[in-house]
Amino acid sequence: MMLPMEKVTRVKLKNELRVILVPQAGSFATTVMVMVEAGSKYETREKNGISHFLEHMCFKGTTKRPRPIDIASELDALGAQYNAFTGQEFTAYYAKVKREHFGDALNVVSDLYLNPVFDPTEIEKEKGVIIEELNMYEDTPARRVGELFMELVYGDQPAGWNIGGKKEVIKKITRNDFLEYRAQHYLPQATIVVVAGGFNPKGAIRAIERHFSVLPNGTKGVKVRVKESQKKPQELVHFKESDQTHLVLGFRACDAHDERRFALEVLAEILGGGMSSRLFQSIREGLGAAYYVRADTDLYTDHGLFMMAAGAEHSKLELVIKTALKEFSKMKEEKVSAADLKKAKEHLLGNLFLSLETSDELANYYALEEVMGMKLSTPEALARRIQAVTADEVRHAARAFFKNDRLNLSIIGPFRKKSFLDILRV
Repeated sequence: MMLPMEKVTRVKLKNELRVILVPQAGSFATTVMVMVEAGSKYETREKNGISHFLEHMCFKGTTKRPRPIDIASELDALGAQYNAFTGQEFTAYYAKVKREHFGDALNVVSDLYLNPVFDPTEIEKEKGVIIEELNMYEDTPARRVGELFMELVYGDQPAGWNIGGKKEVIKKITRNDFLEYRAQHYLPQATIVVVAGGFNPKGAIRAIERHFSVLPNGTKGVKVRVKESQKKPQELVHFKESDQTHLVLGFRACDAHDERRFALEVLAEILGGGMSSRLFQSIREGLGAAYYVRADTDLYTDHGLFMMAAGAEHSKLELVIKTALKEFSKMKEEKVSAADLKKAKEHLLGNLFLSLETSDELANYYALEEVMGMKLSTPEALARRIQAVTADEVRHAARAFFKNDRLNLSIIGPFRKKSFLDILRV
């Protein structure tokens, strides 16, 4: 169980920047995280990938620390763990340090967020880094197949575009593009600063206000609402010579604000949340056809997905798909037993609380709640909501979402002109 938290505090500063403080008196570590409402869903087709590229450039020099080595050396000297990440609806920057270095971590993280210089020489060098990152993911089919699934489901709209962008677009991005995009999105009303772990809350508020009061105001750019359109099962089969076929099989689901999401999380846990889950047992243990088998949800502010993923033996791919579909159908027909429901909830909540033992994961938990527009809910409150899910609610969720006009399949493997549409039905 994670360390006990003191009161979680949410404060809005005069410039509308939001601050969330998550103090843990017994923690040796402190995480400073800045999350902004800027991700690939805020992009245009001509600038797809700029959110992620900008994230990289914030580490390439600031007005106070003009060289990349200046930033890295200072954080390394603090013994910090630090990084940044970009999603469809947000970008985040963080550093985790020993609690006595909170002020130093805030100083560096606020600087790289507030004062990037976008040196044209560094931009040109970083284009090569971004392209190699895209190449790496292309050579990682277990990850790439998930990107293809998003492309299949959402098509040519921001939700269907690669967060990393396209190589030809990355090559054309200029310093002015970064300045324009940042002016539209890196604004105080779109910024959230979270501090989690061991720190003094009153001192933290004052320090954050001192650093971030200079963030300029502006009119926030908006993201285009996702358009959902599907009438029958869809597939995307991507040819690649490989020793294993990777697949994602799933359904359009609800968004993160839908009350059915709790039952959907439990449903995912029953089907693919651990080694005793139904998909793992039927596909790996029963068929011996895959090494990894899992199921999960992926929920956003205005759309969501339920997905299972596996890496399968080529010759058993069709059998794996049929077996997964059979398990989906069972969930629509049969109520899960009390024992299986209890086990799924305990496994789901055990993983949640174990993941939140670290200050960086705790900061991320609260930052995501805020950026997604959720009412801030403690992990304990979330646990109570999960525990309240009934077997009837799980079956209702399966019946609502496990439908042919929501069903999609993406595959990466050595298949040319091969279709699986004839077996795609639940």
